[in-house]
Amino acid sequence: MLSKAQVVRVYALETGGRGTYDMQSGVDPELKKGKAISSAVGYAQLLHGNSVNGLVNHGDRWLCAAGGRGGRGNGKFLSNKRRAPSFAEQGEHGQDCWLKLELKLMADVALVGFPNVGKSTLISVISAAKPKIADYPFTTLEPNLGVVKIDDHTDFVVADIPGLIEGASEGKGLGHQFLRHIERARVLCVMLDLAAVDEASPEEQERILLHELGEYRPELLERPRVVVGTKADIAVADWSGIRLSAVTGDGVRDLVGRLAALVHEARNDQPANAGLVIIRPDAEGGRVERVGEHEFRLVGRQVERVVALNDVTTPEALSYIDFQMKRLGVPRILARAGAQDGDIIWVASFSFEYQQEA
Repeated sequence: MLSKAQVVRVYALETGGRGTYDMQSGVDPELKKGKAISSAVGYAQLLHGNSVNGLVNHGDRWLCAAGGRGGRGNGKFLSNKRRAPSFAEQGEHGQDCWLKLELKLMADVALVGFPNVGKSTLISVISAAKPKIADYPFTTLEPNLGVVKIDDHTDFVVADIPGLIEGASEGKGLGHQFLRHIERARVLCVMLDLAAVDEASPEEQERILLHELGEYRPELLERPRVVVGTKADIAVADWSGIRLSAVTGDGVRDLVGRLAALVHEARNDQPANAGLVIIRPDAEGGRVERVGEHEFRLVGRQVERVVALNDVTTPEALSYIDFQMKRLGVPRILARAGAQDGDIIWVASFSFEYQQEA
């Protein structure tokens, strides 16, 4: 159930172990490669800042935050100029970030219709799904999935989408929450209530439903679809199209056959899976932000790592930090940002006084 994912979950990424002065490096934590969010069943869309990352195929992973790197021991800093290094790196803190996770069902067929049109009854008849069924609107508040098995070689997944109302594309009646589960469906089954006495006619129902789909995602109108009238056993409205009764079974076999054929065509038209996809965070060097008068902040994983890993209490380590900053071009980007002698430069919680290079 999608409701199981509707929680706030915090993953703590461990800090790397500290390097020592006896030529030993710190231990990398178990989660040094970071926390990857995997897509098990359905379609996961991750919104991180202004970026959107979709996990479409089973097993797709997105690395959203990296764990801390273990600090290197003093032996790693041996050089011709540095014969006996007296400093070692500290363990790096793991990254943290806030993510918004949206789960969208992936089904071959989406059952679309007004509330109480008979979607749940139909899916309970053609599959082993056991949705809640009642004679009042909005019985279904979360999509239900069912597998329709034709024979040993043919089956497809059907999603019972909660009932839509006029204005759903604008968010009315939880419309956006329900419509998003239709986005990944290959085939649409538009269901019209033939027994509604006080409701709109079947033609009007179809017009409203297609309008809401088009307003939400115009490309949904290009999907293969079957339009069917339901509750044929107690119908009071005329309808010249496909008719069925999920209660008596009339027309159900014909509908399932039509859906299976459309699903088969849609699957054949789908491009081949490119294989396992791992989306990693963009590499970030460094940038400058002005935080006040005569005060700047250096932001970026590489720049912050230089300070986070090194011991800022020893002159030799500070000299090494200065060397690394120059290697990353920090003096140049600070000069471009307008930094002057005496300005305070922040890197995470560490600060120093800026001095222009001679």
